[in-house]
Amino acid sequence: MDKVTALTPAASAGDWHEAFTALHGASRVWVPDRAAPWTGRLDWRRSPGYALALCAGGRQTVTRSARHIERDPRGTYELLVPLAGAAQVEQGSASGKVTPGVMALCPVDRPLVFAHDAGFRSVSLIVPGREVVARSPAVARAPRLFGADAGLGRVVRSMVTTLHEERDALTDTLFDLACERLLDLVCLAADGATDTAPTGERARTEAAIRRHVRRHAADAGLDVGGIASALGWSTRYIQQVLRDGGTTARDLVRRERLLLARTRLSAPGWADRSVADIAHACGFGSHAAFSTAFRREFGLTPREARRAALAPTERDGEPVGRAAGGHVPVGVK
Repeated sequence: MDKVTALTPAASAGDWHEAFTALHGASRVWVPDRAAPWTGRLDWRRSPGYALALCAGGRQTVTRSARHIERDPRGTYELLVPLAGAAQVEQGSASGKVTPGVMALCPVDRPLVFAHDAGFRSVSLIVPGREVVARSPAVARAPRLFGADAGLGRVVRSMVTTLHEERDALTDTLFDLACERLLDLVCLAADGATDTAPTGERARTEAAIRRHVRRHAADAGLDVGGIASALGWSTRYIQQVLRDGGTTARDLVRRERLLLARTRLSAPGWADRSVADIAHACGFGSHAAFSTAFRREFGLTPREARRAALAPTERDGEPVGRAAGGHVPVGVK
């Protein structure tokens, strides 16, 4: 499994096409001269859950059709964060021009046309579609264009570029944690891009609920009644807002406790605490139930996550995160 990989530059447009489609999925990539040397740059970092990629240089038009999607489905969404130049994105309601002031969040498994000139440079965050749905079914339903030069959009843009700069300094566990927190903000920013007033109010309420649960995830007895009492809303309203957001208070509390536990399992300051102690400190009453839920959520046991996160940064004389080769089943522009 490759973590940090670079194609700089490719020998030809053919090499570029091969690397590009391995990352993004089956597509038709048009370039002015396929026989000419290629000067583009493609760097990516991939964990089991997320991917981050930088693409620069080379005029091209990428078409991902229904036929391509049927042959090579990915189940991902891509946040395109332009750094220089401009590109045209055509995907339903998100059709438009993206620049350093405008980002796009698009499902990879819907037909798409993406075109840019040689001066275009961007960083893309590729995320599992189920994570977008879990945070905002409204955002998941349609592609979004939203601003990157002010407010929350500007925060998202800054965090994406910083995460790309630091990508090879993080273990898979820490990389995933950073991507998950970033995705929270991405969905809030994208949700606000086309909100009506009632939907905007719902999004703000949901954000307040999630923030409260995150801050108090380890509190014993945290439930929908406690959340409602702390925030000054009725239990029924809390339940309705979370139901509209595709979750429940119980599921939200469980997930935030699992995320907190994974953070603590990854932290050197908690290295002298047992897994059972950490489970209890994060609000779980049963070590066995915690281990089962953790494995179901993250695909590995708490002990495996701890070993992976606290592994040395060098192994066999070679920096971790610089293995090359292998197929990467995620998308990039």
